[in-house]
This record gives sequence, structure tokens and C-alpha cells, in this order.
Amino acid sequence: MDFSVENKAYTAQRVFCIGCNYVAHIEELNNDMPDSPVIFMKPATSLVSSDAKTVDYPNVCNDLHFETELVVLIGKEGVPSDEDDAKNFIAGLTVGLDLTMRDVQTGLREKALSWEKCKAFDQSAPIGKFAAFDPACDLKNIKFSGSVNGELRQSGDSGLMIYPITCIIKELSKFWKLLPGDLIYTGTPEGVGPLQRGDNIEITDPQGKSYSWKIV
Repeated sequence: MDFSVENKAYTAQRVFCIGCNYVAHIEELNNDMPDSPVIFMKPATSLVSSDAKTVDYPNVCNDLHFETELVVLIGKEGVPSDEDDAKNFIAGLTVGLDLTMRDVQTGLREKALSWEKCKAFDQSAPIGKFAAFDPACDLKNIKFSGSVNGELRQSGDSGLMIYPITCIIKELSKFWKLLPGDLIYTGTPEGVGPLQRGDNIEITDPQGKSYSWKIV
């Protein structure tokens, strides 16, 4: 998928995701507190444009959950020297959904298997439009939200992240050289829950712009 920020084009080829990055979300799912950022990936085919009207409910799932997340767009190639330098790699911010087949995930967890089936399926990562990143932005004071059928379900605040955005970027760069167009889903706050066919899921970015999709 292609994105444009300040007339510069980016192509997303890698979608990095962070799990278990908010204490209240960890507690609502009875998960263990991580000792370091939990990293998994989605393919580019998981992305759903903000211009799309619908998202398909996967036919191998009976318990599809929404997870609203702040998403970072990487704007340049390289490895940041430290967390302060990591901020210089950010080109844009938006919101996205990490759709999760919770019933499939539960089965995978019980067998200590990887999460690809429950997290990386097609159309599992709807995403908004990116706003250019302002270097003066306080990365620990960014708000975003998610609603279902007009009811507010998630209120996100980046200040509550266990691992802040710059820490995440630096951690990823230990294993992968960052590339322009890389996307980072930074984790979800509490309030996740199930979606049904016919539901409308709406997410709102830090600038107050909203994006919505109908689950079909």
C-alpha cells in the first residue's frame, strides 16, 4: 500500500506490531507483563485503506476483536543511534486497527505457537491517513480512540505505553534496519472487544480525524 506525506510517497512493505504495551490491556486479557517489547509482523496484504468501506469477517473465526492503535510511519533508512535519534525517523502518525481472531489466538497461546494465523491474516490492519510528524510533538501525550456503532470503546493515550514510541523504534532497529515506508502499530489500550458482521468500527486519530469500516 502507498502513502503520501507532504508530497513524498512511501510504500509499506513491512508492518511491525507491538503487543502487550499497555498495563490495563494486559490485565483485561490476563496476560503476563513483558520484559521487553513484544514484536510480531503482518504482511502488506493485511492493510486496508481508509478509503475502503468494508472489512471482511474471516470465515475461520468466531470471535473477531478490534484493537485500536497509534501507528508510526518511518521516513528514512538506517539505524538510530539512540532513542533521541529515533524520533528523527518518524515521518507521520495515524491510527489503525489490529484485528485479532481471539478464539484462534487462545488456541495458539495454549500450545505456545506463533501468532501469524490470528494476527496476520488478510484485512487485519485497517489504517487511517498519515499526518506529517511535527518534531515538536510530545510523543508521550498523544490521544486516539475507537468506537463501535457510535459507542466509545477505547481511549488511547501514548503516555500510558509501557514501551514509548522511541524505545520501540530503537528496539526494532536492533533486528531490522529501518526502511522508508515501514509501519509500526504501537499497541492497544484497554477496552478491546468483539465485532459482529454489520458492525461499524470507527477510529479517530490524534488530529481528530475519523475513519470507519463496516464489518461484512
